[in-house]
Amino acid sequence: MAKKGLKKWFDEKWVDIGSKKKAGKFQECGRKSSSSSKRKYPKCVPLAKATAMTKSQKASAVARKRQAGNPGGKPTNVSTFTKKYYGGMIDLWVKNIHLVWLLLNQQEKAVSH
Repeated sequence: MAKKGLKKWFDEKWVDIGSKKKAGKFQECGRKSSSSSKRKYPKCVPLAKATAMTKSQKASAVARKRQAGNPGGKPTNVSTFTKKYYGGMIDLWVKNIHLVWLLLNQQEKAVSH
């Protein structure tokens, strides 16, 4: 019988996609402590998902995880893949460009009035 739910989740091998590979293998997930560790904030996924992801998907997931930070000492959950938006993928830089555009338009309106 196949494992399901939480049991399967615990039995999966979790790896850090943000760390460099050693001998062609992903490093195990986690770190001892944030203050004494040289490793950056980990982005952990099951090994099967990590091997299926492209290089750009891994980079995007790690960047979003590290940008979310670790407020209050608790880890922040960040989705591994970006949400689909109008048939394409949205990255954080697209959102930032849109926010800058909105701010510039508001400033132009305020100056013209």
